[in-house]
Amino acid sequence: MFERPVRIGDTVTIGTFSGNVNKIRIRATTITDFDRKEVIIPNKAFVTERLINWSLSDTITRIIIKVGVAYGSDLAKVKEILLKAAHENPRVMTDPEPHVFFLNFGASTLDHELRVYVRELRDRSYTVDELNSTIDKLCRENDINIAFNQLDVYLHKPDGTEIQEVSRPFDTKELPSAPSEKSAIGDTKPDLPDINKPLA
Repeated sequence: MFERPVRIGDTVTIGTFSGNVNKIRIRATTITDFDRKEVIIPNKAFVTERLINWSLSDTITRIIIKVGVAYGSDLAKVKEILLKAAHENPRVMTDPEPHVFFLNFGASTLDHELRVYVRELRDRSYTVDELNSTIDKLCRENDINIAFNQLDVYLHKPDGTEIQEVSRPFDTKELPSAPSEKSAIGDTKPDLPDINKPLA
């Protein structure tokens, strides 16, 4: 802790653990996680573990929203929608300005990223929620389908022609009838002996 990498009130991530620093002692530091649980971290961990201090010198952070749209979508319209969602959100900074990138051709989607910046850490979750809701609304209004993984199967005959699905009404007459009471060997079930009948 000699180099003062953290201060009381800082938001940090050490390893996979994140929270706010509320006590610093000679041997250990107390961090309150986002579930409001206090965790004691040995100070040597701040030297040996990977440490991110989200608020040491700057609280501005970047948010990335991933959006996959269906093949055949109007890519210019997709970019317009994503930027509109960002510009309409008051939490999103204008400097650095938002950017949209078409990254790759996915298995079932055309993959895009919207990258924006927010001033405060506490704005991150709210901004993600608001951007996702706005993007969904704008995509619906502009007939842009947010795609999902799917598998289409096409069957073909030996001559190469596609087999078309034939639909017909369900006929209960085609159901197999319930087995009859007749024996599989004789015409009727064998009679059970009458235990009340006296023996001859």
